[in-house]
Amino acid sequence: MKHSQDYPLKARPVIGLEDEYPAGFVDPRHCHQHAQFLYASAGVMSVVTPGTSFVVPPQRAVWLPAEMVHEVSCRGAVSLRTLYIDPAYDTDPNSCRVLEVSDLLKALVLEVVKFPAEYDLEGREGRIVGLLLDEIRRMPSAPYHVPMPTDPRLVRLCEAIIANPADHRDIDALSSLIGMSRRTFTRAFKQELGMGFALWRQQVRLMAAVSLLAAGRSITSVAFDVGYESPSAFTAMFHRAFGQPPSAYVSR
Repeated sequence: MKHSQDYPLKARPVIGLEDEYPAGFVDPRHCHQHAQFLYASAGVMSVVTPGTSFVVPPQRAVWLPAEMVHEVSCRGAVSLRTLYIDPAYDTDPNSCRVLEVSDLLKALVLEVVKFPAEYDLEGREGRIVGLLLDEIRRMPSAPYHVPMPTDPRLVRLCEAIIANPADHRDIDALSSLIGMSRRTFTRAFKQELGMGFALWRQQVRLMAAVSLLAAGRSITSVAFDVGYESPSAFTAMFHRAFGQPPSAYVSR
């Protein structure tokens, strides 16, 4: 896997960039020599790595370790703020994660992306960057991801479900689609992902729902768009998963 363009840190621990991307934009599979902190100040991103698919709504960010292969797609227009971070500051270099973004961290990110590449490490900019790194380290992870398999047949199926969470086909139809028996499919899925297909699809639907709610869609339309038979069934599942109804999530 080739590296995409990387930005020299010039002995700086963090370099920030800001970009605007249209709905439907896809940045194909690539990796970087530096760790990345991807934050959408507006819009919703999907980030797929070999082991996990993430949905990143506003006020969340995704941390990608150095050399982590990933693909980024924008479900709507996205205002992206990217921090390239020296891998020495990564306390868990093998783990991707979605992070909460506090008001303080948001303000620090929006400030750092405006710094020149060779900002003063000993002055105001350097102190802000130090606080930024401290704030990133203290942010809790957020549960906006689903695991992905490695078997090419299962990968193909999982990508199709992620693209269309409302797909109602049962295991018999889906396993036949990729040339597996039902028994082989259920065994392979459980072995690779540590959960049954029904639970995995439920998580995909919830992640899609978070994305649509963040984009301003109504609870009723989101419920049907991600495959629930009624808004009440969707609300009950959302509450069990996130500890609050979708109305509370929207208000927050």
